[in-house]
Amino acid sequence: MGMSVGGSGRGPRRKRRPMSDINVTPLVDVMLVLLIIFMVTSPMMTSGVNVDLPKTDAKPVNSDTKPITVSIKSDGTIYLGDNPVSSDQLIDQLKAASENDPTHRIFVRGDAHIDYGKVMQVMGQITAGGFTHVALLAQQPAGGH
Repeated sequence: MGMSVGGSGRGPRRKRRPMSDINVTPLVDVMLVLLIIFMVTSPMMTSGVNVDLPKTDAKPVNSDTKPITVSIKSDGTIYLGDNPVSSDQLIDQLKAASENDPTHRIFVRGDAHIDYGKVMQVMGQITAGGFTHVALLAQQPAGGH
């Protein structure tokens, strides 16, 4: 006769312990909110000159080095970063800012209400100065397509 005396035969009954794992869901939520905040605010800190950019559906270009920004306001004044610069000094200032690197990225921001010929004149001047990576910046349209 092989009968067990304990009842169900599963052994002694154990108490349930509280979970000792870390709940990472709130941490992930906070990190996503911070990521969104930094993604929204970082483009606002790239340049201080207020230029009304034209709209385009082109995808933005990503790269490792920080580009040099040349801005052209609606009155025709040229800015290198936040500093106004004359057309004659532009190439010398660009060479100093890029440390004589002709492959350094240069972004040209032209006001939407400026003559297109003025923007092309500045871009031609930059490429004639030996810079090979020159691009136009445009603003994404507010609504999707």
